[in-house]
Parts: sequence; C-alpha cells; structure tokens
Amino acid sequence: MNIALQLAGMPQGLAQVMNLGNLLTQTARKFPDRPGLVQCGTTRSWSQLNARVDALAHHLAVLGVRPGDRILVQLVNGLPLFESAWVAFKLGAVWVPVNYRLTPDEVSCIAQSSGASLMLTQRAFDAHAAAAQAESPALQQFIRVDDAAYETLAAGQPGAPAFTAAEVSAAHPLWFFFTSGTTGRPKAAVLTHGQMAFVVNNHLADLLPGLREDDASLVVAPLSHGAGVHALVNVARGAVSILLEGERLNCAAAFEAIEKHRVSNIFTVPTILKRLAEDPAAARFDHSSLKRVIYAGAPMYKADQRRALDVLGPVIVQYFGLGEVTGNITVLQPDEHLEDGGALLGSCGTARCGMEVAVLDEQCQPVMAGLQGEICTRGQAVFAGYWNNPEANALAFRGGWFHTGDLGLMNERGFVSITGRSSDMYISGGSNVYPREIEEAILTMPEIAEAVVFGVPDAQWGETGVAVLAPRVPGASIAADEVLAHLQSRLARYKWPRSIDFWPVLPKSAYGKLVKKDIRTEYLRRRGMPPDKAS
Repeated sequence: MNIALQLAGMPQGLAQVMNLGNLLTQTARKFPDRPGLVQCGTTRSWSQLNARVDALAHHLAVLGVRPGDRILVQLVNGLPLFESAWVAFKLGAVWVPVNYRLTPDEVSCIAQSSGASLMLTQRAFDAHAAAAQAESPALQQFIRVDDAAYETLAAGQPGAPAFTAAEVSAAHPLWFFFTSGTTGRPKAAVLTHGQMAFVVNNHLADLLPGLREDDASLVVAPLSHGAGVHALVNVARGAVSILLEGERLNCAAAFEAIEKHRVSNIFTVPTILKRLAEDPAAARFDHSSLKRVIYAGAPMYKADQRRALDVLGPVIVQYFGLGEVTGNITVLQPDEHLEDGGALLGSCGTARCGMEVAVLDEQCQPVMAGLQGEICTRGQAVFAGYWNNPEANALAFRGGWFHTGDLGLMNERGFVSITGRSSDMYISGGSNVYPREIEEAILTMPEIAEAVVFGVPDAQWGETGVAVLAPRVPGASIAADEVLAHLQSRLARYKWPRSIDFWPVLPKSAYGKLVKKDIRTEYLRRRGMPPDKAS
C-alpha cells in the first residue's frame, strides 16, 4: 500500500484519478447539441463526437488494444486526428502522434522506440506505415482512416452502450510527446493523466481564463503537438474547434473563419502570428471577437510583437515551455505586453500558476537576478520522464529540477528572458531543429567530409538553418541542390538548411575537434552579419 495513504488511513483505491478521456464524455453530456468540431462546412456536435469515439474505442478493444498499449498516429489535421486522442485516452492506451511532415525513416524510428502495436494512418502515408512495420515487429495492426470501413466503424452499432473509460492512476501514461535531444535521436516524453489534468487547469487559469461553451477556437497548427494540448482545454469547457482546410496556412481563410465563427482564441507559433499580422486580410475581416491569441514555441522579435499588437489589439499571450512540460513554464499576459510602453517585450513572462521557475548555475544553485544560467522548472506539469531512457532522465532531472537546456536571465520581479541554448538546437517556424541529426544525414553523402549546422536569425522564420560543409576531395565542386536531394528521403523538409556554404576545410581546435562556436562566428563575419551577443 502507498505509505502516504496508509498513514492517512485511506484505501489505496483513492489514488485513482479521472481518465482524461472523460472530459469529452462530460462535455457531451452537458452540451450534447452544441457544436464541437467544424471543418470544411461540416459541423459535429459534442454528442456526435463522443459517440464516434466510443464506437472506435469499442472496436479497438475488440482488436485487443489494452491499457498501456501504444497507438501510433500519423494523420493530417482533421476529425480522425482529433478523435484518435480521445479513443486512446478512454482505452487507457498511450496516444503517440507524429508530425505528418516526417519521413518514413523518422516515423519508423518512433514506431520502434514507442513499441506501438497499432497505427492509425491514411493513404498518403502508406510508405511511412510500411517503413514503420519493417522496423518494429510489435507493430502488427493498421487502420487507414480514409478507407470506407473506418466510417462504418465510427458509426458504431445502433443501441451500442457507451464505452466505459479505463481506470487509471495519476502516473498512467496518456501521451508520448516525441522530442529530440542533442544527439538528434527522438525521445518519448511520457505525459500522464495526472500531469495533463493539471495542465488543463493551468491553461484555463493562465491562458484562457473565462473560457465558455459559447467561445470558439481556430486551429492553425498541428493537433499532434501544442495545438492538441489546447484542444483538450477547449473540450473541457465545450468551446468549438474550427479546423481550416488543407495543411498550409491560408491567412485570408483564417480571418474569414474568425469573422464567421466569432473565434475568441487561437494557438499559434511566432511565425504564424507574424504572417497573420502582416497579411492584408486582417483589414478585410472583423476580428474583434478575439480575446486570446496565444503564441509559443520560439522567441519572437519585438518589432513583430508590436505589429501583432497594432493589428490584433491587446490580445496576444506568450508562453514559454517545452513538450516535456507541455508549455507550462512561464506566461506573458496581454497587459504585460503593454506595460511601461512595451518594456517587457522580449521577456517570456513569469512562472505559470503552480509552477516554480529558477535560473541555475552548473551546480544547480540559483544565480543572482540579472545573471545568466540555465532555465529550470519543477511542478505538476513536468512530465514523468523519457520512455526507456535512463541516461536522458538523469541529465534532465539533475538536482531535483527539470533542465530545459535554455539559457536565460531572471529579473527581480521574476520575469524571465531567454538568452541562448546550452545545446545547439534552434527553432525555425516554431519547430525544434537539432543540428546533429542534420549533420549525420549530410555526412552519409560520400562527397562530404565534414559538416556543421547551426541556426541564424531570420526575420520570417525566427531562425533558419545554415550548413557549412567541407568536401571529401579538396577542390571538388558540389552543388547545394545535390545536398538537398540527398536529404529528400532522410529528413523532413523543415529540417533542411536554408543556406549551404562550402569551405575547403573547417577550422578545428588544438585537439583536432570542430568548434561550432568558432565556425559560426566566422560564418557571420563572412556574411557581414552582426556577431552573437554571447560571443
């Protein structure tokens, strides 16, 4: 028996928590006929969504899916992706969504790492499914959501009983949120039912206070990642989610949807917010219904923040966080964007409700206000750890804190500013990009002897990747297009470097090692770009 419960004289059974899938059940019971999801002119009510999820959960249970089993999901934004999460949650299974832009090799790696036994996919990703099955013997069952049989399954049997959600504990895995480390190999951050219940409440407190069933949320980012977390929050309050048609952002369509559906909240990344604020459609459509436009995933230039404030009004909300903490580290509220004439622009705000944030030195001790250190956090929003990766866990949880890998400062009031990264990761268009993964892919090209990849500032994407390469044969002529063609089947396009330079040799340290910092400094000098602030 759990010692804490034993001392309290309480039965251990009370350690169980609500299965998060029951958020959908509760909302469907309370608002059965209100709209829950709208896409391409089709509206589905909460009761319809819940019935489909229950029917699919019954079917997967018959197939043998049990609590703790992993369900790999590769789908574009749409109804099947939305409902796949709730099916997994109610089953007590683990939702394992992947970015639809990944290559077959990348998806096969996630399949093997997660140990998924079933994959939900669609025809466009048949090559990914085949690669995943070849790499992972545990993956034996596949369901394509664009087959006619899928809709038959979702329709269910007339008079079928509601699905009873699996019993879970606070530590029961809910979602494998795949991220990467400095090695570039994907790691599964284990998000749990207890953790995500806290996250939903925290988002309601800090990001979407006062959210109601008559609100509407516009989905402009993949539900497989941060936008999926925000979808949970909107479901919890019965606010309808509006999905745009297609996989690429259409700013005019977004503003048209905002006006038509009286959208009150949006989750974005800085790249998307910048595009929305700069698009002429902002002046053609009424967006006065917006209350909260939330952006996260990367730092945003102050000039872009000011433009968004000018165009959209005082509605933008920034938060800082990683997938491991589901965004729950800091928040910069709308009024704080305006405080003292924008003096706080560039800051990512203060600690989220119920979370503790500190800037620590290498001995895991807090540094003085205004001094740089590593941004660390602790609290109930922190994940349970990386799946089957004790080495990564030992590194991430040193000294009783979760280490973000980001360097920053904290002022006397607790406002945090990011100054750099302890790793080489950079963020392009809201997506984390890990240079070593790219370097390793480039170095499989026989003509390349050495490769260094890093991010540089970019007005549109926040940061873009640069590759500096040395040919294996001195003086050999290699075209940048040849390198990109080599990456075609190896890396998702968003990871490709936007600029490729060829140097005869790459400078090295006295120990014969490539020093990325020095190469980056030289690259910036050659391009006439300002040096890094930290250098």
